[in-house]
Amino acid sequence: MATVYLVGAGPGAADLLTLRAARILAQEAEVVLADDLVSAEVLALVRPQARILHVGKRGGRASTPQEFIERLMLRYARQGRCVVRLKGGDPFLFGRGGEEMLRLRGAGHHVEVVSGLTAGIAVPATLGIPVTHRGLAAGVTFVTARAGTQGSPAPDWAALAKTGTTLVVYMGLALLPEISAALIGGGLAPSTPVAVIARGCQPTQREVLARLDDVAAAVEAAALPAPALIVVGPVVDLAACRDMALRLAA
Repeated sequence: MATVYLVGAGPGAADLLTLRAARILAQEAEVVLADDLVSAEVLALVRPQARILHVGKRGGRASTPQEFIERLMLRYARQGRCVVRLKGGDPFLFGRGGEEMLRLRGAGHHVEVVSGLTAGIAVPATLGIPVTHRGLAAGVTFVTARAGTQGSPAPDWAALAKTGTTLVVYMGLALLPEISAALIGGGLAPSTPVAVIARGCQPTQREVLARLDDVAAAVEAAALPAPALIVVGPVVDLAACRDMALRLAA
């Protein structure tokens, strides 16, 4: 049986790929099923002989059904082709990589996971924001705001507000007013600093930093585009661009 690679493309920039991921794309890939968040810069590394299939998934837009993606992977794997499922970030963090791994293994295929740098760490780092920091945050919680639309329970924002960890929220831009209100209702101070970072680790990156109680209005005023990552917690005060971002939000 063929090997199928579940490859993390990282947060966008090609030079943030692992060496192993770059080698597989450039030397081994025959069929690449690429997510919408995989940048053109990364796709340019794929060997010319390979076939690239765009199987994007984006909130609020037409998306390729997961079942169809898995059938495509199985079809090409049965043909003995080297299949790469290429995902933004890491395959096992909100990437449905676990589901795909189980489906492929169940069909008798060998699966190798090539981890990628997740946006939840790399994107805040572009502003000098560590997701953990002694004296400010002893942990970090990654959560997707859209969990409730994918068959799993919606986040319990009140419970998350009480964790004392940095909150990194994926796919939450459209829900930012509700998220902010729920976190404040759960006990987070209205003055809690928040960073919202759009198109992270790419030349078009933009960010807004504001208080929890007015971040939604600041993001709307700045017309921040999707996709965007939301970081909530005292570590945001360490941002190197804090003054600039606050002026942008004003």
